[in-house]
Amino acid sequence: MSHEQEAARRRTFAIISHPDAGKTTLTENLLLAGGAIRAAGEVAARGEARRTTSDWMKIERDRGISVSASVMTFEYDGLVFNLLDTPGHEDFSEDTYRTLTAADCAVMVLDAAKGIEPQTLKLFEVCRLRDIPIVTFINKMDREAQDPIALLDEIQDKLQLDTAPLYWPAASGQRFAGMMDLKKQEFCQFERKPGEAPRIGPATRIPGDDDTLTATLDESVYEELSEGAEMATTLLPDFDEEAFLGGHMTPVVFGSALRHFGVSELLRTLHEYAPAPRDQKAEKKGEPVTIHASDKPVAGFVFKIQANMDPNHRDRVAFLRLCSGEFKRGMRLKTTAGKQLNIHNPMMFLAQDRGIAETAYAGDVIGVPNHGQLRVGDSLSESGDIQFGGIPNFAPELLRRARVKDPMKAKHLRKALESLAEEGVTQLFKPTIGSDMIVGAVGQLQFEVMIERVAAEYNLEVVFEPAPYNVARWMSSDDPKLLEAFLDKNKSYSGTDLDGAPVYLAKNAWDVGYAQEKNPDIRFTATKERML
Repeated sequence: MSHEQEAARRRTFAIISHPDAGKTTLTENLLLAGGAIRAAGEVAARGEARRTTSDWMKIERDRGISVSASVMTFEYDGLVFNLLDTPGHEDFSEDTYRTLTAADCAVMVLDAAKGIEPQTLKLFEVCRLRDIPIVTFINKMDREAQDPIALLDEIQDKLQLDTAPLYWPAASGQRFAGMMDLKKQEFCQFERKPGEAPRIGPATRIPGDDDTLTATLDESVYEELSEGAEMATTLLPDFDEEAFLGGHMTPVVFGSALRHFGVSELLRTLHEYAPAPRDQKAEKKGEPVTIHASDKPVAGFVFKIQANMDPNHRDRVAFLRLCSGEFKRGMRLKTTAGKQLNIHNPMMFLAQDRGIAETAYAGDVIGVPNHGQLRVGDSLSESGDIQFGGIPNFAPELLRRARVKDPMKAKHLRKALESLAEEGVTQLFKPTIGSDMIVGAVGQLQFEVMIERVAAEYNLEVVFEPAPYNVARWMSSDDPKLLEAFLDKNKSYSGTDLDGAPVYLAKNAWDVGYAQEKNPDIRFTATKERML
């Protein structure tokens, strides 16, 4: 098969949701439906069976949340799926944003009882920022749920997304009986067998005509279904594939991931409609170009760095999303800065289990082991001339001073914090005056993850104390001398980030506004575009 045909078989998608919506369960069950694993919640991992495949960090398993995005590859009905797992917690929306730069499509998981929760609107807005095609999976229909029309209205109002249900549910909670395939007019039955493991695979289907349904369903459930399905087909737009691919419409599937109901139907929807690897905007020697999946030269970008996936080895793995060409093991790729990497052991992933990738194509994500040569946002290509569009850094919402309990280990702490900042877990700022290390994060949970990881991976006890600053903004100006003069005058309120870029460290937003007003030729920005 040619590299163009192989690329056309790829479907790279991410799953986004708020905590507790059932994302990890859905991930497991998609892997089951795709034949990638044999039993949900069980993976043979060094003497530790029965734990979810996609959550591998200790804090994730303790709290039942996904913190670090991992990637899982499986083949289903002639297509190769790369599933990018993202953190479900809004404190990690930046990590999610970076993962979405590598995805061509997203599955949005909603809890049928809660709908879109306010604190996680941010995650879904991240998708809208990129106009990424979204498939919606409304989960937990076997529990009491909101009215389906109300749920779809909420998606439309809060995300400005047209909704096109492909299925319609028959009641919810204890009365939940299944869902109608609106296109085929077939009814997918939900089988409730207490104590029995759910059956893996597509739901049993029966004809969707009135006679069959009245004979099968409870009278009130049948009435609810026929009334709801009629409203859905008359009030809501038909599914339009072009509007979906443009990021303006979301097809909707209902189900219960825990009971494996609707999961195969979701996978079939992705199989039918998810886009093949999309074109990527880039620059070649400073000129704008478009990289197509069918292009021959190999090119890709790093969207995530994961350190210490194997606690026995201090390893660093860069997740590289390939955008074009046929990658072969042992290939030499260059960064735009001219660093050359010989990639001898590229990895393919099934969560923490890894295998060596002999070949990979556009749309695939491979792991590149490295010792700190690669950073989030680096572009890799055969020529080293290609630079992909930026992955932004967002200004942190919380700033803390980092201190190690044993002062003799301050140098080790700096190394640990730099390493975690390179991964994109948090951001690190170095004030111009003093030896403080200021750590910035989107939310409190990131600091808890830092404490846990610094202890587990570097054997250091770190304490985060209130910092003298609460706001960080990147500074830039078309006149370097003006910027230099400002920095010179404001040494106690300035510093640098991990890349050495100048940062204004202020007590509050008012200070930033005042500085901006007094220095109109200097830009104070809350995002820093990292050219890949």
